[in-house]
Amino acid sequence: MPHFLFSGIYRFVVPLLLLMAFTAGAQNRTLFNARRQQTMAQRWELDSASRQGTFIITPYKPVYVLPARWSSSPNEDPVSGNPSEEYDYDEQIDYNNIEARIQLSFKVKVLESIFWGYGDLWAAYTQKSQWQVYNKSLSRPFREINYEPEVILNFATNYQILGFTGRMAGISFNHTSNGKETPLSRSWNRVIFHAGFEKDNWQVLIRPWFRVRGEKKEDDNPDIEEYMGRGDLTLIYSAGRNSFAFTGSHNLNFNEHTKGYAELSWSYALKGNLKSFVQAGYGYGETMIDYNNSQFTIGVGVSLIEWL
Repeated sequence: MPHFLFSGIYRFVVPLLLLMAFTAGAQNRTLFNARRQQTMAQRWELDSASRQGTFIITPYKPVYVLPARWSSSPNEDPVSGNPSEEYDYDEQIDYNNIEARIQLSFKVKVLESIFWGYGDLWAAYTQKSQWQVYNKSLSRPFREINYEPEVILNFATNYQILGFTGRMAGISFNHTSNGKETPLSRSWNRVIFHAGFEKDNWQVLIRPWFRVRGEKKEDDNPDIEEYMGRGDLTLIYSAGRNSFAFTGSHNLNFNEHTKGYAELSWSYALKGNLKSFVQAGYGYGETMIDYNNSQFTIGVGVSLIEWL
């Protein structure tokens, strides 16, 4: 077996199989029914009818594989906003415009019914990988892998606003990094507030955040908020076999320095949990190494888990 295929199987297919094995019981119950829209209460276990207990792996963000993903600018010469000479990177890497993308994501409830019975504490993990699988000249490397562990405190809510029902609100601590060494290291820590709303087939998730800074001289990307934003908005619409999701982030500068990122995805249920998946994005920060690199991307593949 070629080395690049073995590496890919070891690093991604095996974790995916483990994830599917751990969640096999949950699939038979509620959250993995691909043909039925999931409410926010079901996804986040916000009421007694949807509670599954603690230490059970459940879906968080979408899980998908895009074997073919095209980028208008694959960032062959990444630049850090840190002016230190340590972050000078003079090499230019001949990346292909077409690569594969894989995302895995799950969450586990650690504590249930805390804070007078209204709150749950979750641990979550998301991993997004960009694989230059068609780049034979570079031995098919993984261009970028982002690691995103998170601790989430979530509360059930019930109020009306603009015709939507406020279903949940909370706060989380999020670390995102690419695990590389200087000068290619990129990372940030955030405190993220969130609120979720629901109406018929629509769901809305609003997340403002602020960055927790370390020492400035060791900051891999001191200007990351100016590109990847200070918050994001996710809109989800599901009907029948179709599910649409839009996520947009913004730096909240409404002038010539306005920047952010927009991503639109569409999935169509094929059989069971398997869905066709199309994803397009434009702007800054699709991955950590690309935080200050603007690009347009589009990819096609399959998904196993969606937002709903």
